[in-house]
Amino acid sequence: MSLEVKDVMGRVAIAVLKDASFAEIVEAMERFRVGAVTVIEVDRRPVGVVSEDDLLLKEADTVRHSVSMFESHKQQQEHQKAAGVTAAQLMTSPAITVTPSTSLRDAARLMHAKRLKQLPVIDMGTGQIIGTLHQRDVLRVFSRPVEELEADVRAVLPNPAAFTININQGVVKISGAVEWRSQALALTEQIRLIEGVVDVRSEVAFDKDDLLIAALRDVEDTGL
Repeated sequence: MSLEVKDVMGRVAIAVLKDASFAEIVEAMERFRVGAVTVIEVDRRPVGVVSEDDLLLKEADTVRHSVSMFESHKQQQEHQKAAGVTAAQLMTSPAITVTPSTSLRDAARLMHAKRLKQLPVIDMGTGQIIGTLHQRDVLRVFSRPVEELEADVRAVLPNPAAFTININQGVVKISGAVEWRSQALALTEQIRLIEGVVDVRSEVAFDKDDLLIAALRDVEDTGL
């Protein structure tokens, strides 16, 4: 089973308008216990995100000096944010968003690549914010019931009755037998891609090593 954002997302859209004050942003973060809020237009379309890091620039030592012409573009942006008093001035833009149908795996990769703690979820048709995906929502997949995980594992097996499966804290241990070595490796990779699987310990035996045969043919073709 491939989980999507809609399966775990929070249905509360944690957002503030562009003209929200510094104090209002802090209040929203404290109220919902989050490290960032989405900044939206009056039509509920996301335009940016204000994070705790953006707010902390007010107190950061790195901005307690006058602006220099030799500063990098990033340093100049930090100065501007530090002087900001509204969400529009403090936010990082544009907002990086996902839709309810985005795969959870893709959303997790996006969070990791962009170092984001949360993502606004938007309606694909209107572009309006309809919820928020937090890191903790993504991690919930690793607490799926064992029965669900086992059902998903068995669904990818060619003959489920021929395999023994044991799952402990998300680690799948599987034993059984297939005809070809490539089949054993493919099964391991299929199981590893199941949402909620932490690791796979495969003891699947095989009768014939088709990968070794392919390797020998390659050597013969090159004349080595």
